[in-house]
Amino acid sequence: MTLDRLTALARRLSDIPLELPDGMRTQLGCDAVGMPAELGRQAMSRMSRIGCVYVTGEQWWWIVPSHSQQSLDWPEPVRYAPHALVPQTASGARLIHHPGHDAPYTPPIPLYLTLCRITRTVPVWMRPAEA
Repeated sequence: MTLDRLTALARRLSDIPLELPDGMRTQLGCDAVGMPAELGRQAMSRMSRIGCVYVTGEQWWWIVPSHSQQSLDWPEPVRYAPHALVPQTASGARLIHHPGHDAPYTPPIPLYLTLCRITRTVPVWMRPAEA
């Protein structure tokens, strides 16, 4: 086993799952998109549909359907967390936004485009092809 694999395994062992509110339907599975709190506040003010959003320390985590990283290059400093497993903090994870319906998801493409706009990152499909 390589040092990289051991490091990744150790990180995953210390991660915690974001617990969804009772009654949420998750047929699409759950991943999470994390960002610094200030970026999260800016994104929340610009989005029309928002799913469950959590805070852990200084990070905001948005629930998206599984595999929402597929073909996307999330802009820095955004982090993608498969299975909604996020780094543990002393304060744990706290739900700060409930969508008011039974699906926990924020649509990933509008979230991606909003984050690209805020971070001034060109969306992956608008970048010039590499030679």
